Amino acid sequence: MNLNIIGYLIYLGITTFIILKVGKICCKNGNIYVADLIPNHADLCQKINQVLLLGYYLLNIGYCTMTLISWQKIISSTQLIETICIKTAVIIFIISVLHYLNILIITKYIQKLINNNKN
Repeated sequence: MNLNIIGYLIYLGITTFIILKVGKICCKNGNIYVADLIPNHADLCQKINQVLLLGYYLLNIGYCTMTLISWQKIISSTQLIETICIKTAVIIFIISVLHYLNILIITKYIQKLINNNKN
C-alpha cells in the first residue's frame, strides 16, 4: 500500500479545512475594511471582498497542492504523521505570516481613520 496517497489525502483535507475556515473568518471580519476604502458602495465592497476571498482560496489551495511534488516516499506510519504535521505547519506558518503582514499594513490606514474621525 502506498502511504503517500493516504498522506496526500489527509494533508489536503486538513489544509483545505484550515484555508476555508481562515478565509471565511477573514472575509466576514475584513468586509468593514473594504467598506471603509470605498464608502457608500456596499454592494461593490461585498463583490470585491468575494473576489479577494476567491483569490485567497485559489492561491493557498493551489500552493498546497503544488507542494505534493516535494514529498519523499513515505515508508512508515510514523513518517506519514511527521510529514503531514510538518507540511501542515508550514502552510499554517505561511498563512499567519501573510496575515500579520496585512495587519501591519492596514494598521497604519486604520490609525489614520481613527485620527480623522476624532477631528
